[in-house]
Amino acid sequence: MSLHRLLIKKNFVVVMVQCCGFIYDHPEDIFPMVLTSATQELFGCCADEDVTGESPYKLLKKDNIIQDIKTRAAVSDFSPVKQIVLDYPEDQILLVFDRDFTYGQSFYLVLTPEAKDRILSPPEPETTGVFENKINKTPEPKRWISLGSELEIEEESVKETREKLSYKFSRVRKKFGVPVCFSDRNTADAKDGYLECASYQDSRFSIKRLQRDCGMQAVPTLQSSGAQTQWKFQRNIFTQYNPRELSEEERESILQAESLKNFCNIVTPRVLQALQQEELMNVFFDDWKALGTGAEADDWSGKVSEGLMLYQAFTDQKHTKDKKISSINWHPTIYGVIALALTEKKEERLNESTTFDVRSSLIVFYSFSDPSNPQLLLECPDDIFAFEFCPSDPNIIVGGCMNGQVVLWDISAHITHLQGTQSSGKKVPVNTDAFDLDDNKENKTPVVRHCAVSALESSHKARITDVQWLPPTFEVTRTGLPVENKYNISVQVVTCSPDCAIMFWDVRVPKLLSQSATDRKQTVDQKTQMTPYGVPDTFKHLDRTWKPLFRVSLPKIDTRGEYAPLKFNFEHYTCNGNTDRNAEETDEKDDSSEIIPDYSQLRVPSAKTLTTLEDVNTKLYVGTEDGEIVYTDWKLGKDDSGRLHSAKPLHCFSIHHWLVNTVQRSPFFKDIILTTGGWNFAIWKEGVMDGPIILSPSSEQVLTVGCWSLSRPAVFYIGKDDGSIEVWNLLERTSEPAQVHAHVTNAKITCITPWTASPKQHFLAVTDDLGMVRVFEIPKTLYIPSKSESVSVKKYFELEEERLKDYLKREELWAKQKKEAEELEKKMESDKSVNTLQEDEDVNMKEYSDYLTLEESIMKGMGLWPATANTQET
Repeated sequence: MSLHRLLIKKNFVVVMVQCCGFIYDHPEDIFPMVLTSATQELFGCCADEDVTGESPYKLLKKDNIIQDIKTRAAVSDFSPVKQIVLDYPEDQILLVFDRDFTYGQSFYLVLTPEAKDRILSPPEPETTGVFENKINKTPEPKRWISLGSELEIEEESVKETREKLSYKFSRVRKKFGVPVCFSDRNTADAKDGYLECASYQDSRFSIKRLQRDCGMQAVPTLQSSGAQTQWKFQRNIFTQYNPRELSEEERESILQAESLKNFCNIVTPRVLQALQQEELMNVFFDDWKALGTGAEADDWSGKVSEGLMLYQAFTDQKHTKDKKISSINWHPTIYGVIALALTEKKEERLNESTTFDVRSSLIVFYSFSDPSNPQLLLECPDDIFAFEFCPSDPNIIVGGCMNGQVVLWDISAHITHLQGTQSSGKKVPVNTDAFDLDDNKENKTPVVRHCAVSALESSHKARITDVQWLPPTFEVTRTGLPVENKYNISVQVVTCSPDCAIMFWDVRVPKLLSQSATDRKQTVDQKTQMTPYGVPDTFKHLDRTWKPLFRVSLPKIDTRGEYAPLKFNFEHYTCNGNTDRNAEETDEKDDSSEIIPDYSQLRVPSAKTLTTLEDVNTKLYVGTEDGEIVYTDWKLGKDDSGRLHSAKPLHCFSIHHWLVNTVQRSPFFKDIILTTGGWNFAIWKEGVMDGPIILSPSSEQVLTVGCWSLSRPAVFYIGKDDGSIEVWNLLERTSEPAQVHAHVTNAKITCITPWTASPKQHFLAVTDDLGMVRVFEIPKTLYIPSKSESVSVKKYFELEEERLKDYLKREELWAKQKKEAEELEKKMESDKSVNTLQEDEDVNMKEYSDYLTLEESIMKGMGLWPATANTQET
């Protein structure tokens, strides 16, 4: 390239040389040429051997070139430059190897001594010193002219207003020069040692990938699909049909009919007008929906905010370290307060069995105002697997322990602490020093001790997995009979455990104790009176002596043994037929309706004075640890000896094939129940005793929890073992979820609980196996119901019920046809066996006769057949 530039700089005369079909430009003092291999060997200039791209120059003697021209004449490669070589003034001519074919050939010959000197000794690049002074010249500063901007800069500048902190870091001298040894550390060992930032898809951005390089191996296409229909009996069938065509006479009569001509004359103008309108604009386009307005008034189908958005996260390494969350509940009346129960993990429980490290069992309260610090701690005798706020008094909480005991708390003295301040602005003094588990005076979190715990010998023999309050509309007697509730307050609790029992408990005083009128008035005024140890005496009458009202067992239907319940659900009774007496009592208590009831003053009334409620549904849906769904009645019956006993369940279905973790009734339809467990979920309709009306396809991951939406009848949420959440909408898709939020957490999801803070703010609390609580804000698309959604969902459930009945009829018909086919096949086989023996004998006789005939013909042809033979015998 340097040679080319030098030649162009000197403005040599350019000659056009045509070679190999191309035209190349070269200076006049060089001549491109082709040297054969023989010429290269003769002159010692073989390409890539004697001359290379790094050393392309070769000096040839002038006499040798002239001798070659004389010897080979016109065959010589130098014959085109014969005259130039003869006129060359020097003894050596320069030959250059053109490896890049710059001038069209592999070699070119330098024709003048000046060009040879210029190529062998190229001149140094000229450096001009004209611009040196200009480059090194420094621009002179100009005078500053103020326009007032320095005042704005001064106002926006950041100035240090507080004194700087100084830190001193020192190290023991004996550790100087000591080799460093790195090791793994658990992120949970130190507070704030690990902060998870789970990735999520941002709906505000959409990145389009224009090009992508990827490798792919040719594999068969895999497709996974599921259906709700069950096909147990399969058989191959076919249908053959012929098209029904009109004859020529019928066609002619129809085409000539006056009615058809009149119809075409009437319809043709309307059709042509519709076609013209369709060409001008789309008449089916919904302009109102395209504007994106009116979502609350009409069907919300716009994709404004599709997914769940993280609103708040709660974690506390002091209390949640090495623990998982087993149950979670929102406070019914206080905004942003959430309570969760912590339990030891299985591996941690096994490790503690060999050590003496005793850790407290707690229910922790968190608030939106301070997500990093707990607001209240409830002390438990053992790990809590389920708890619930009382519907009548949110200050009363019931929980079920690992050891089978039922626990009661009263947090009335701490309600203002959860609310922040009272209306008067004064704090309520609470003595919590006696219950400071760490003896740390700086710990400001109140710790509340339980008011009462059930008697250990009368409690469950295994952990309590579910606990629920009976609604205030009714109560039950010792035989399970539903009666009226005079107090109109929730006073009874239902619990279940894998010890094959469901127990009913009453929190009232068993019998009326003697008490003066003055003492009663004092107790009402001081509802949250404390004992000397700072524990409310609300349930002092139950502590350590509390026994269940009655026990319901679950015997198996077909075999011996009992079912082990994990979750249960019953229908919440609403008073449809209010009597006049109830109306009068309601009017009398209007002034005191806001007063929270005092459970220490309630007494168990006599069952004889209470009215039996015949319209209360006493049936239970129960999920077991073997994946069965059991439908049973809690009312007790009497045997021949007069002893009370539990009746056998009405139905049992093995649907989930593993632990059932959710049995929840729809908040919109009292007869629709959602159950989850194993690898699928099911939706049941009470009264349909043939199975679930909807059964999901099997999932790749285990389903750990499920819950209904509080505002949309068609929406429910499913949590999985891999930390993902599925949002199902029965009006959009029934075979796959409408939304999938993958990797919400890196651990198993344990609980999902929705909460309606306001008509325009809905939350979804999600907990995991690592003790982390995440609160997601539900978008409008998931909490604003569409127009007539409840009616559409109800109709869908009715269609699924009809589909199930039709399928069962077909299954019964298929079984009957299969049985008849088997009987007919057996009968035909028996008849065929008798006929087969006779047919085989006839075939054998025929073959023998043919053999004798063939033998006779062969013998006669050879002349060996005796003439006296009796052919009739053969």
